[in-house]
Amino acid sequence: MTFADEVKNAVTARAALLVIGVLGLQLLFIASYVGALHRPVPTDVPFGVVAPQQVSGQLVTQLGNLPGGPLDPRAVSGEAEARRQIQNRDIDGALIVSPTGSTDTVLVASGGGTVLATSLTEIIKESEGPRKRTVRTVDVAPASPDDFDGLSSFYLVVGWCVGGYLCASILAISAGAKPANRQRAAIRTGVMALYSIAGGIGGAVIIGPVLGALPGSVWALAGLGALVVFAVGTTTLALQALTGIIGIGLAVLLIVIAGNPSAGGAFPLPMLPDFWRAIGPALPPGAGTWTARSIAYFKGNAVTGPLLVLSAWAVAGTALTLLLSMRRRDTDETRPEAAPGEAAASGGSSRLG
Repeated sequence: MTFADEVKNAVTARAALLVIGVLGLQLLFIASYVGALHRPVPTDVPFGVVAPQQVSGQLVTQLGNLPGGPLDPRAVSGEAEARRQIQNRDIDGALIVSPTGSTDTVLVASGGGTVLATSLTEIIKESEGPRKRTVRTVDVAPASPDDFDGLSSFYLVVGWCVGGYLCASILAISAGAKPANRQRAAIRTGVMALYSIAGGIGGAVIIGPVLGALPGSVWALAGLGALVVFAVGTTTLALQALTGIIGIGLAVLLIVIAGNPSAGGAFPLPMLPDFWRAIGPALPPGAGTWTARSIAYFKGNAVTGPLLVLSAWAVAGTALTLLLSMRRRDTDETRPEAAPGEAAASGGSSRLG
């Protein structure tokens, strides 16, 4: 047997295509993570300005014209309103100009991302320097001292996402990646739901009572975790039902390669390039990270949109999985039966195989 024949036997055409696909995923992984995270720069950060009427408009314009456009400033009626908007996650910080003294106040929320809070303080200090004013910082939604850089919520959601697509992948390939019929699809979806509940509760207990890394309601986090795991799991099942084993790679592309770097975990969304900032909120890791931080640090505010995103993924994944299984059943029922001789020949060849 020649070397070429050995190569053909060792690496089939199917295996070669899968290896090429893996190489593509590898390169996309590098491009996505490095592209999103190699140069975090605040851009158009929603930012409030509380100042006396005679200087408010001028100050808003000045902050809006800073080099690089780091801020998207807007006038706010008062400090109480600025605090309310930060707690509601409408803005990420605010400048409170003292009408009598030379010391102004920057309101930030490190619970939404320590790096962003630090960057906002530095931007305002630099802009206030020429006006001979000093700045003090007040953190209105501080991150827990046990939550370094506010990363715990992100890694919690990443863990839930990993569990979701790994569990779905195991369910999909446990029978040799057979396309799911209606019964098999229903069973896999049911198992996915039970796994999601267990994963959500387990993650919330570990991050809260066990490690003390994240404050907030354990049961709220557990419910979020169940939804994240189920959304990712059913999406993976649907992709596998649609494209076979390639669907597992598509799930990795969607959740890991596109979703994780755009989630606003390592760097909050206003510090990401436009592409990743745009797709992040629409993918499960981004929606989950935002919601986890809201539960932990912002009294559960501003979670309706992200929860609808996660629910949409869960519903679409479940519906597509079940619809594709029904289509397979219809195809099987309309397939003409083989003649007895053909059936015998088929049975004999399968036994030989």
